[in-house]
Amino acid sequence: MNATAFPPDSAPGTRDRRELWLSRLSFADLADFGQDDHLEAFQVFARSCAAIAAKKSPLRNAAPATPALNAIAKAALRQEAREPAQARRFFERHFRPYRVSACAGVRNAGFLTGYYEPIVEGSSLRTRNFTAPVRGRPDNLNAVAPYPDRAAIEAGAIDRHSAAIVWLRDEVEVFLAQVQGSARVRLTDGGLLRLTYAGRNDHPYTSIGRILIDTGEIAEADMSLAALKQWIRAHGQNPGDAGAALMRRNKSYVFFTLHQEREPASGPIGGQGISLTALRSIAVDRAIWTYGLPFWIAADLPWRGSCPSPFRRLMVAQDTGSAITGPARADIFFGSGDDAGARAGDIRHAGDVVVLLPAEEAPDP
Repeated sequence: MNATAFPPDSAPGTRDRRELWLSRLSFADLADFGQDDHLEAFQVFARSCAAIAAKKSPLRNAAPATPALNAIAKAALRQEAREPAQARRFFERHFRPYRVSACAGVRNAGFLTGYYEPIVEGSSLRTRNFTAPVRGRPDNLNAVAPYPDRAAIEAGAIDRHSAAIVWLRDEVEVFLAQVQGSARVRLTDGGLLRLTYAGRNDHPYTSIGRILIDTGEIAEADMSLAALKQWIRAHGQNPGDAGAALMRRNKSYVFFTLHQEREPASGPIGGQGISLTALRSIAVDRAIWTYGLPFWIAADLPWRGSCPSPFRRLMVAQDTGSAITGPARADIFFGSGDDAGARAGDIRHAGDVVVLLPAEEAPDP
């Protein structure tokens, strides 16, 4: 086992360069690796490779792709993988697996959560039933520091700089779209729009669900997306109400851009600027990791139902989030809609996080 600082100092973010404890493994050490669908994983990986090879600008900058990862991306685009065995050989030829932890000698040191794309009702105009604005990127976002926090924005501090691009039923729906980083909106006329991340105010993210757990308002075992929404609505969303005050404890505020939905089957656009894939895409700490890196995630999770079962899958880093910090931290994308949200909301588990680093640049064992 050896500690290796990665990536270089040019990585985005203002946090100090941190040490990563990387424990060298072999692919034979990855339980059930042979049972995964490597062709499906390769197809998801290839979409990241296309973005890397084309030098596509991401929605949110991450650590830059190294020369070795660039070379692998180009090789993947030339590869005609038509069956799982071919795809598996590609990963095993070009990468080396390393268990990641924040300290030495700890197995299952990773922390896993889940996220999803909400599907909500909305209106292109403010109406009696749709009163909560989803705001577009302000024209002064990069010109003001510090930028107003959630409370100030909701009180009208940036009304002249950020127009409402669509209206949702209440602030709870807006808040959850911001936490998830995306949403689909069904309009009253039957149209379908997609909200895509367009920036944030750079205030720190605070988990309001954790606040309710820590204060004893909701038991940790009972915490869920539905329970959180119910608590806020029961305690009011008007200024001065406890529900509104709770949401304002999270000073972070996300802005969106609006797209007409043309491919309903595709996932939302992640930090890399490409569509996410359910149970194959993960969000990682962008100050540490590069988009497109494969990760092996192993844990017992309630990902198929209420009871935990083995989750052993090859994932691809294609997204990020302000709450996703640390080397052994992964947020699993579960898909779109309420069912995906219910499953994602149950994921708060320890697990094995194994990064696949390019073989040419892999640290010595």
